[in-house]
Amino acid sequence: MGIAKGEKIGLFSRMKKGYRGVVGELKKVHWPTKKEIVAYTMVVILSVFLIGVAIWIIDAGVGYVMNLIINK
Repeated sequence: MGIAKGEKIGLFSRMKKGYRGVVGELKKVHWPTKKEIVAYTMVVILSVFLIGVAIWIIDAGVGYVMNLIINK
């Protein structure tokens, strides 16, 4: 079922083709297992915690230095 050059494709035909494309791509997706999701979630939580601690330490250090400068 080919379409001749210059022939218009209807709206619903385009939507149907797009939907089929989306479904086809979703079949190619590697869906993680529950074990993988738990592991990835723990990595994210640990990373956020460590970055938060690092920012807190830097903020405390800059605040300390600013207090030394201002209160002199």
